Amino acid sequence: MADITTVTFDLWQTLLLDERELGEARALVRLEGAQSALAKFGADFDLEHIRDAYMSCFEQCRKVRDGGLDVGFREQVSVFVNHIEPGLTGRLDPGVMDEIAEYYSDSFLVHPPPAHADAVQVLQGVKDMGLKIGLISNTGMTPGFTFRSYMEERGMLDYFHTLTFSDEVKVAKPSGEIFMMTLRALGATPEQTIHVGDHVMNDVVGAKRCGMKTVWISGFYEREDPDDPETEPDITVSGLAEVVPAIAKLAGRAALG
Repeated sequence: MADITTVTFDLWQTLLLDERELGEARALVRLEGAQSALAKFGADFDLEHIRDAYMSCFEQCRKVRDGGLDVGFREQVSVFVNHIEPGLTGRLDPGVMDEIAEYYSDSFLVHPPPAHADAVQVLQGVKDMGLKIGLISNTGMTPGFTFRSYMEERGMLDYFHTLTFSDEVKVAKPSGEIFMMTLRALGATPEQTIHVGDHVMNDVVGAKRCGMKTVWISGFYEREDPDDPETEPDITVSGLAEVVPAIAKLAGRAALG
């Protein structure tokens, strides 16, 4: 059996804890920001019309991710604007598109999900075991560069040897490619790696299909069929604080500290 050398983490509901109300507040910043930027250009749109365009963009991008791919951040902003009015991006001044994109990305920093209280301690615990650490995250409506800024502010960024964000590589979990490109960057094989996350399909099934071991944080998603071996993690924990002992058990070593 290969020695464990590497741990990869999910981000949402693993190291960050988001809530529906925060997501709705971020969406409103994006909608009102787009409305303001377009009005300065002389294009006036009702906020509910912009909301409909935003939801159409969300659904279009979600379908792409469901297929294991993703769209780049600026591409997503263009999709949003073109749902407001077909072909609108081609008529707007580039400065207007830049302003809409800024509202789109910075809304995360206006209403950020808090970092898990145990996040830094857990990352330090994994580091103390001498393991390399990577991040594999589907980004949704927020770009990877915003996450990096946020993680640096929260003292998490320096723990990672590599970070893979779906909007930057245009591949999304549960596709095996996003796991494998991360492992290549880390110089690890699937047999040497443990993946930690909350999402049954993205983090358990996706990682297992690649041959990685998995630690599943329960409480956010349920296994539809508890008897399905494909959704069975190697270890289930009820919270992030239990992750370091779980990794130590899978790696066959004692957790330090």
